[in-house]
Amino acid sequence: MKTVDLKGSEGLTLVADEWGDPSDPPVLMLHGAGQNRHAWKRSAQTLAEGGWFVVTVDARGHGDSDWSADQHYDMEHTGADVHALLQRFDGLPVAIGASMGGMSCLSAQRQTPDQQLFRALVLVDIAPGFDVSGATRIVKWMSGNPDGFATLEDASAAMSAYNPNRPPPKNLDGLKKVLRLGEDSRWHWRWDPAYIMSKPGFGDGNEEVLQERMVETSDKMLAGAQAVNAPLLLVRGGKSDLVTPESVDAFLAAVPSAQFVDVANTGHMVAGDDNDAFTSAVVEFLESNVTAD
Repeated sequence: MKTVDLKGSEGLTLVADEWGDPSDPPVLMLHGAGQNRHAWKRSAQTLAEGGWFVVTVDARGHGDSDWSADQHYDMEHTGADVHALLQRFDGLPVAIGASMGGMSCLSAQRQTPDQQLFRALVLVDIAPGFDVSGATRIVKWMSGNPDGFATLEDASAAMSAYNPNRPPPKNLDGLKKVLRLGEDSRWHWRWDPAYIMSKPGFGDGNEEVLQERMVETSDKMLAGAQAVNAPLLLVRGGKSDLVTPESVDAFLAAVPSAQFVDVANTGHMVAGDDNDAFTSAVVEFLESNVTAD
């Protein structure tokens, strides 16, 4: 694995890890909001060992990538970054996007409906018609603890309270990949607070504006999904409060060519809650629909 700087849109630098042989067919992995490229480590290793060239990227405002001075964090902006990242590859990549990452892929495809961008697309616990209350819970989590944490133990406790499906980390040093020590000697998340606070309805807690925005976002996602003319897999966390069984049914009715798998006993953070089951589902999909040659 090697870490590289890639060009995003608007002159931003996006930090990425590259796994495997660049001559192998490519896979682009895009994490969810509040995460970073390290969320994909084990899956990326497995895919690279299976003959894929895997690039895991920190989204703008996340991890080690540049923050947007203009606070450009809408789906259209991250979708433009996807277009920029595609220049890294000689051919179309398989794209795997969790939550925000999946939204970014759908936004990119919606922006160019007559040009196919992906060899295949895997959406991880994100789909049009997502549950607004579940999305609101995520927003509240990301906007919470604005003053950071006094200790890594405090941060670990907060994470466990938010995601009881996942046991607390045995080694707290691993949290330094998602937290940074600020000048105030407190631990802060490795994402730009403006990702949440700059968006109407997100930072000010206006529920009506938030719901209107999410409905609009859902409509744009559906347009992007319907523009995909490649194998498409929706992976849902079996205990997800964002992608409900009803939203899955609606998605499969609107995009009948899509495939679906439910990963039992996982929440919204599917790959983190049960990485083996998640990776197995992705590998099976790729083996059945896309050859690594």
